[in-house]
Amino acid sequence: MRECNEARPPRGTSVASNGPDGRMMMPDKRTVEKARKDRREGKAPTTQAGEFVREEIEKIRRGEHGARSPEQAIAIGLSKARRAGVALRPPSKGKAKASTRKSAEYAFEAGQHKRKTHRRPRVSRAVSRVLKHEPRNTASRSALSSHAKRAASRRTASERSAAARKAVRTKGSAGRSAAARKAARTRTRHQT
Repeated sequence: MRECNEARPPRGTSVASNGPDGRMMMPDKRTVEKARKDRREGKAPTTQAGEFVREEIEKIRRGEHGARSPEQAIAIGLSKARRAGVALRPPSKGKAKASTRKSAEYAFEAGQHKRKTHRRPRVSRAVSRVLKHEPRNTASRSALSSHAKRAASRRTASERSAAARKAVRTKGSAGRSAAARKAARTRTRHQT
């Protein structure tokens, strides 16, 4: 009897395909469609994955679950993106710790249909329970802003410049003028 209960999750618990770390993997249809649209427009895999990260941030802000840090929230989003089929390659050796790389490789292979996934409802429920107790303020504007500044400070000026030039190629004229207006507003606000 006990084996049957463990095999079938209790009612109200959604079961999704889980990564090796057991995280819930159910992106919204709208998010998947936005990522596909980005791919059709020729945008980079990182841009496509950004839709999943945005979804995860919104979930935390709505209070569905928490995250220990902005990095964790981003990692959950990237993992979902890889499993959904975004061709975002796992980090190379030296860029991330071994367990992170292994998890990313698993998610990437699952998304590219190179690996068969196994459902682990018990692990999934345990992870969901843990995430529900994590803080929500890690997805606040100030937390994400300070994270972005830290991440940018680790990159060289030439890397930042190259990223900006690459963004210009896919933004389009309307997007470029909107970005320029926003930059001008930001400069004005910081001067006062």
